[in-house]
Amino acid sequence: MHAIETHADGTAAFVSAREDAWHRLGTVTRHALTAEQALDLAALSGWNVRKLGGIHTTAEDGTRINSPDEFFTVRTHPKTGATERLGTVGYKYEPIQNEEHCELLNLLVEESGAHFETAGSLFGGRKVFVTMKLPKAITIAGTDRVDLYLAGFNSHDGKSGFRFNVSPTRVVCANTQKMAIADAVSSYSVPHVAGAKAKIAQARHTLRMVWDYADAFQHEAEQMINETLTLGQFETVCETIWGPLEPNPSVRTRNSHTRRMNTLRDLYENADTQANIRGTRWAGFQAIGEYLDHYQPGTEDARAHRVLTSSTVAWRKQRAYELLAPSHTAQRGDDLLALAA
Repeated sequence: MHAIETHADGTAAFVSAREDAWHRLGTVTRHALTAEQALDLAALSGWNVRKLGGIHTTAEDGTRINSPDEFFTVRTHPKTGATERLGTVGYKYEPIQNEEHCELLNLLVEESGAHFETAGSLFGGRKVFVTMKLPKAITIAGTDRVDLYLAGFNSHDGKSGFRFNVSPTRVVCANTQKMAIADAVSSYSVPHVAGAKAKIAQARHTLRMVWDYADAFQHEAEQMINETLTLGQFETVCETIWGPLEPNPSVRTRNSHTRRMNTLRDLYENADTQANIRGTRWAGFQAIGEYLDHYQPGTEDARAHRVLTSSTVAWRKQRAYELLAPSHTAQRGDDLLALAA
């Protein structure tokens, strides 16, 4: 199932400014957006998300049963006007409209100079997102540019609250850089607050998180770019992440393993995207990220879905970072790469 919501008239609940973020669905714009414009263009406005009492009808005799502690969240569909169920929640849950985040998002833009890049809904409206591109970019070792994005996510199915994630993206290959770095917060839940002063404080707290994470990210990346990595070491890292080929594998499993390793080797040794960093631990990390974002089996839509929502993709990127970052290997006394040298 593709995560991005597509309406019956062919439009997608996704809007992108200047570059399409993870895939090519949606509307491309050529101007920075306000929060209100982003919501309108991505069909995120006027949903009127609300909570209804849970009522179940039995299949046997059609009896209607009320569930006093169970409620449904529903929305008014932005295209058809129909009422649609989004999720099941408890009696304490209070819906928050997409528009209620506009003030905070606009404050972030005003405080940072960012512009709105993308907005969209996922899984039939159960989750929504807005991303902003920040004006500050990172240049690793003076040669490799990484842009900074701030992504805001909210759910209407009761499974998660509103939260921000910092999402660095390497310009040359559009890899999303998912790294949980010690002592640097890359994600936090946003409490619902009232009042202008509280929202301004919230915006500034968010931006401090971004800049602190950016500094830590740059430090880790520059350590990686200054350390060499042989092809044998790179292959060992890949085998550790995906696991070695099992004994007596099926033809399909063997072929899948061979294709993956051949693609990973080619990305590491020959890809133009590694030209200015080739032979380094940073190049190994980028080759694995590029494979996960752009080359692993599946359609472009399926890969885009995984980038946004898959815990497996996030885990593999994090594992690659842990195996390749000198700070991690030194802390653990990890001799994995030494053995493969």
